[in-house]
Amino acid sequence: MDMKLEVVIVPVSDVDRAKQFYKDLGWREDADIVGGGGFRIVQFTPPGSGCSISFGTGVTTMTPGSQQGLLLVVDDIEATRTELVERGASVSEVFHGRAGRFHPEDPSVRLPGPDPDGGSYQSHAVFSDPDGNGWVLQQITTRLPGRV
Repeated sequence: MDMKLEVVIVPVSDVDRAKQFYKDLGWREDADIVGGGGFRIVQFTPPGSGCSISFGTGVTTMTPGSQQGLLLVVDDIEATRTELVERGASVSEVFHGRAGRFHPEDPSVRLPGPDPDGGSYQSHAVFSDPDGNGWVLQQITTRLPGRV
């Protein structure tokens, strides 16, 4: 049985501010639907992604900014970081650490710069949306066995 993750809910406090942030990142706006009773849902898809994010009013009971560790896989972390910064995101410097020995959101175990061996899954950068929902960039150039 195939199952595909299609959408992740991102809790925000200001829908229009979040919409502008993700639009400025260059993400595709898929929908902005207003319903009755103050309901509104907005959906964006990062470039090249099969999974989208949705946010709005009446969409979730999660606290704005509580979604953490949203992972964006990239081929070239330095180029992606540069583009996101140029688009207005406040992205950390690139850092690295061996998988299993650190968590990318824990600054106490980050080593500066990209992985010196160029290893997949080892180089990261982080940023947050205006509400503090946390995103992790991870460079993957060679997938683990079984992954496409």
